Amino acid sequence: MQQQVSVITLGVGDLASSRRFYCEGFGWSPVFENAEIVFYQMNGFVLGTWLESALAADSGRAAIHRPGAHALAHNVPARADVQPAMDRLLRAGGRLLKAPAEPAHGGFAGYVADPDDHAWEIAWNPRWSIAPDGRVTFGT
Repeated sequence: MQQQVSVITLGVGDLASSRRFYCEGFGWSPVFENAEIVFYQMNGFVLGTWLESALAADSGRAAIHRPGAHALAHNVPARADVQPAMDRLLRAGGRLLKAPAEPAHGGFAGYVADPDDHAWEIAWNPRWSIAPDGRVTFGT
């Protein structure tokens, strides 16, 4: 099987506050949206934010539990880009989880939660390259 991810879908409680976080905070533009879901075309996959009740129904679950045991990451091209990116996300409704610091494995990173408590790491890693289209390559 090919090593790829096609879609990542996050359950959200309030689509409007979620949309504000992703559009104003990250500066992303939806490629599709309706009353239940917003899709963002990413660099090689699609990110969806879907009302929790609709996601639960679609996946055959009684309910969606959050936050999950996961973190998403957004890598930036320079160390100096980490704090401004986090500041934009906080102004757009995010919540600070961890201020930027230098982790033991190197680089510079902090964490912000979206309005639905999904954790986003905002990171710079000097050993990971970021192509002009946003694709990140591990350890180059």
